[in-house]
Amino acid sequence: MLEVSIRKKIAKLVLSLENQVKFTRGECEHLLHMFVRINNKRPFANLDRLKFRETLHHLFNLTDDLLLDGIFRAFDYSSEGGISPLNWIKGLSVFLRGTLEEKALFAFKAYDFNSDGILTREEMFLLLKSSLVKQPTEDDPDEGIRDLVDIVFKRLDMDRDGRVIFQDFLTAVQDDPLLLEILGPCFPEEKVAAAFLSTFQEVNLPVSISYLKPSRPTVVV
Repeated sequence: MLEVSIRKKIAKLVLSLENQVKFTRGECEHLLHMFVRINNKRPFANLDRLKFRETLHHLFNLTDDLLLDGIFRAFDYSSEGGISPLNWIKGLSVFLRGTLEEKALFAFKAYDFNSDGILTREEMFLLLKSSLVKQPTEDDPDEGIRDLVDIVFKRLDMDRDGRVIFQDFLTAVQDDPLLLEILGPCFPEEKVAAAFLSTFQEVNLPVSISYLKPSRPTVVV
């Protein structure tokens, strides 16, 4: 049983989230209880990077540390260096039930290592190298990745100005939603998200929208 002070704090946070997220009050309360359990020794302290990564790995089977660090940045709306209870709920709202546009912004933030608003070839190379399966017989495994970076960069640079900003990324994703996670998975698979939500969801709200694929193919370069 949670202490009365903690329950009151949760109730206050739930009210502050009203009309800001795609969860009901009851769902917000459940997710905040989860946050408190994760942070059991300091219930309302910000989640640090390591604890956040462990949590998402456990809940959503996301395993790539580089991408988990990117997801951490996308959740850290306040740029606090940690995930507050409010940002935990806001992040999960997009992560699980976001619109295509909301998810595009989330993914862009996850891919933009230095948060400068531009996806560089170097960032694309590191992301693709981290997430793709390489053949052990390749003489230069990085060569295939560099070739793929050229293809991806051209696909995302919608206005052909030699750089990829968020508007480029958004336009590309709107044209072809499968490009949302072209640089690596930063959302849970639909079946994993559905299983997580089924443990507490109160109403028949969608997990996300129809562009989500049921599973991710393995890409070999």
